[in-house]
Amino acid sequence: MKKKRWLTGFTSLVLTAGLLAGCSGNGNNSTAANESAGTSNTPAQSSAPVTLKMWGGVPPESGPQQVIDQWNKEHPEIQVEYVRFVNDDDGNLKLDTAMITGQDVDLFVSYTVSHAAKRVESGLALDLSPFTDYNIDEKMGADAASWKIDGKYYGVPTTKSPFFIALNKDALDAAGLPVPKEWTWDELREYAKKLKTGSGYGFIQNMEPFVDPIDSVLSQEGYTKADGSSNLDHPLVTKWLETLNAMMKEDKTTPPLGEQLTSKMPVEQVFLSGEVPMLNIGAWLLRSSNNFTDFPRDFKIAFAPVPRLADNADSYVTRGGLGDYISINAKSKKQEAAWEFLKWYSDGGMAPMAAGGRLPASKDANQDDALKSLLGDKGDTYDLDSLMYVMFDNTTPTYVRSLAQEIMDMRSQEYEKYFLGSQTVDQTIAAMVTRHNEYLKQNK
Repeated sequence: MKKKRWLTGFTSLVLTAGLLAGCSGNGNNSTAANESAGTSNTPAQSSAPVTLKMWGGVPPESGPQQVIDQWNKEHPEIQVEYVRFVNDDDGNLKLDTAMITGQDVDLFVSYTVSHAAKRVESGLALDLSPFTDYNIDEKMGADAASWKIDGKYYGVPTTKSPFFIALNKDALDAAGLPVPKEWTWDELREYAKKLKTGSGYGFIQNMEPFVDPIDSVLSQEGYTKADGSSNLDHPLVTKWLETLNAMMKEDKTTPPLGEQLTSKMPVEQVFLSGEVPMLNIGAWLLRSSNNFTDFPRDFKIAFAPVPRLADNADSYVTRGGLGDYISINAKSKKQEAAWEFLKWYSDGGMAPMAAGGRLPASKDANQDDALKSLLGDKGDTYDLDSLMYVMFDNTTPTYVRSLAQEIMDMRSQEYEKYFLGSQTVDQTIAAMVTRHNEYLKQNK
């Protein structure tokens, strides 16, 4: 794997501190790390409990705290504390800085392959190969392989991660529209027109999966062409740009990107209030849609797969697979204890996380417990057939986003200019291709 200059934004002082911390030993050797602590990690050999710090992006009240409390009750010899970081650029930088400067992090969650890969390259994630008592491929299935880095696991992908279009079922019924099981962006555009009322919108998007349609194409077609040059001028990339731009400016069925970004539109609240009937989002919506105290609603929610750009469904893949990749800090002196917790968590201890839409991926997890957590007492407020379809029964192949963050950032800088009206679609495509090619030359 090529080294990448990913520590942009870190000061030289932080980098120096990280390098000095890294000189203390081989962080990928759990035995060496345990010995350097001067004690064994075997809980029975210690009179005081081992305390682990786990960093994750989910609010503690949305499942993590219940998981931690259950573990701590059952395992007095190993106590876990949960530290929440916000899963955005600043939050991920905070986590990385904490590890590089030797702060107390024993386990941590990466939400994209690119974040995980950067942490592996920097020696922050432990190679799990020496642990032979848990077969990740067997437990998690074929989709787990998407999280291998240089052929190894540096974490366990613990959750099923469906993305979908959430639908106001009452609004669909009133418009005479069925809940789709497969559709195109052109069809979604027509739904948005029919569902739009007055000056309101018919469709909104969470910004996290906003650009996924491009990656659903290029993850299969290739981000580069046969000659090694950028493939960001693929015709379906142009189609995505033009379709969304038309929805923003011609149809007025989705908010202009500038408006959404500057207002920091709370899209979950907007959808759950009944103001807009369609929302592009992931399974974390469930932690809000189950919360009637903060997000009261009087309509039933249905679910549809994310639409495809191409007319042909045969070659379509959708973002999903497995997620919540939990790693052990390679610098932790409590790696054996962290591994015991991670196995328990992965095999079903995480069931309360389903309340926020995070279903256990392990074949040995009790899915009935997870479903109870997922629905709580709100099952009658969902269209269960479509929920079960997007969560379990949709057989569309999936991909996990693995594109380098530098390319993600570059693309967004250029397409934002297009949606803001400061450059044409042709200029946008040309700029993305030029900048991508420059990146490829620099990272050969």
